[in-house]
Amino acid sequence: MIDLALLRDNPDLVKRSQEARGESADTVDAAIEADRARRAAITAFEELRAAQNAHGKTVASAPKEDKPALVAQAKELSDRVKAAQQAVTAAEEAADAALARIENIVIDGVPAGGEENFVTVRTHGEPASFDFEPLDHLALGEKLGAIDMERGTKVSGSRFYFLTGIGARLEYALMSLALQRALDAGFIPMIPPTLVRPEVMRGTGFLGQHADEVYKLEADDLYLVGTSEVPLAGYHMGEILDLTAGPKRYAGWSTCYRREAGSYGKDTRGIIRVHQFNKLEMFVYTTPEDAEAEHLRLVGLQEQMLQDLGLSYRVIDVAAGDLGSSAARKYDVEAWVPTQGSYRELTSTSNCTTYQARRLDVRYRPSVDGVASKTAPVATLNGTLATTRWIVALLETHQRADGSVVIPEVLRPYLGGLEVAEPIA
Repeated sequence: MIDLALLRDNPDLVKRSQEARGESADTVDAAIEADRARRAAITAFEELRAAQNAHGKTVASAPKEDKPALVAQAKELSDRVKAAQQAVTAAEEAADAALARIENIVIDGVPAGGEENFVTVRTHGEPASFDFEPLDHLALGEKLGAIDMERGTKVSGSRFYFLTGIGARLEYALMSLALQRALDAGFIPMIPPTLVRPEVMRGTGFLGQHADEVYKLEADDLYLVGTSEVPLAGYHMGEILDLTAGPKRYAGWSTCYRREAGSYGKDTRGIIRVHQFNKLEMFVYTTPEDAEAEHLRLVGLQEQMLQDLGLSYRVIDVAAGDLGSSAARKYDVEAWVPTQGSYRELTSTSNCTTYQARRLDVRYRPSVDGVASKTAPVATLNGTLATTRWIVALLETHQRADGSVVIPEVLRPYLGGLEVAEPIA
C-alpha cells in the first residue's frame, strides 16, 4: 500500500499518479473517505470501551441496592461495544478494499499512458542481418533437437514444451552464467518455494490486475508463482532488517508459471509466451533513498549479460499504465528477434519503492546523525537476469545458413567448450 500520510496530506500527487496510470482520480477520493470512516469507527469503539471500563469500576464499588440498574446499563454498554467493534471490522475491510485500488506512486519522469507509450532510453548493437532466409527459433530448435512443442502439447496442452538436448543444455548454461554473475555482484543465491500463501501473493501486488495470470491450488489455498520475486519478497515478511552494511541482495532460481490469460492467438508459435519457464530473478531490499541507484545497477547487470551474449537490444522506460500496481518505475530490456523484425522483452526490472514492504511489513531502522530512529519501510526492487525466453533471441541471432548456431563464447565453459550447435541427423 502507499503511505497513508501521503494520501492524507498530498492527495493531488496521488491523483496525478493514478491518472498517469490510466486510473480514475475518484479512486483517491474514495480511499480518503474510507480511511476517514475507518478512523472514525475506531475512535467511536475506543470511546465506548473506555466508558465500559469506567462503568465496570462503578458497578464493582456500588452499594448492593444500586447494582441491578448498573448491571442493566453494563449489558447495554456491552451490546453497544460489540456493535461498534463490528462497525470497525466493516470499516477496515472497506478501507482495505479502497486502498488496494491505489497503486504505487509513479516516479517523476515516468511516461504517462499505456503499453505503447514507452520511451526508448537507449539501443545497443545492430540488429542481425543474414545473406540467407533466416529460420525462426522453433524451426531452428527442431533442427537442433532443442525444442519439442508437439510432445509438450501432447503431455500438457498448448503453450507447453520440452527443451531437449542442446536446448536443455543451453538453458542450464544461461542460468549458470547468470548465477555466477549474480554471485560476483554480491547476491546470495536462493532456490525458493514456488507455492506461496495468499498474503504473500497479495502483498507483492499479484492478486490485483494480474490475478487472472496466476495459477491457484484451491484445495490448499496456495498460489504457483510467476516469478521468484514473490517468495523473495515474502522472505523477510514481518521482519526488521539491518541495512547498515548495505542492501540485502538475493538471486532466486526457480520454475515459474503463468496462465497467459487474455493472450489467445498471441505468440502461439514457439516458446515466447508459455505457461512454464525457468528464471533467475534478482531481488533487493534497500533504503528508499538508495533505491533509484540500485535500480540502475540492476539494469546494468542485465545489459552486460545481453552484450556478452552478442544480442542487440533496447532499454525502454515503461509507461505508467503498463507498470503493474507495485512498480513505481520499470525498465524493460528487449532483444531484437530477427524473424519477427521487432524487439521482444527479455528482462524487466522494477523499483517498487516502499509499496510491497508496507504490505508485507518489512522495515529497517534509519540512522539520524548516527542514532537509530523509529522503524520505516524498506524499498524493494526486482529484475530478471536470465530466463527461458532468451533462447529465442540466441538461436535466431547466432544462426548460420545450414541451421547450425554459433554458441556465444561466454556460454561455452558451461557447455563443455562447445562452439557450434549442429543440426541433428
